[in-house]
Amino acid sequence: MNMTTYVGLDEDINGGLTHLGRIVLDGRVFGIIPDAEACTGWDAARLQNLYEQVYAAWEPYAHLPSRLPEPLRSRHAEAYGAVVAQARDAGWDPELGEDD
Repeated sequence: MNMTTYVGLDEDINGGLTHLGRIVLDGRVFGIIPDAEACTGWDAARLQNLYEQVYAAWEPYAHLPSRLPEPLRSRHAEAYGAVVAQARDAGWDPELGEDD
């Protein structure tokens, strides 16, 4: 990846349904970052730190949303539901192509 800073969740492609976008969403779900934080302008080191915190937060739940306790499961469903709806409205297709 040839990136100096992250564009932020609000400007990310596919409504934020990218690797970095999901890290930001999960950071919000677990309360690591505030819900209003889009991580705009964050450098790779800062994003790596967030990734490590998010990874550690997921570990007790085997990285599976179905294993999240309430209210985390509800926060996850709400956050991802909103982003998926926004991405679909913008033309995102979740089907994998032949090159994926």
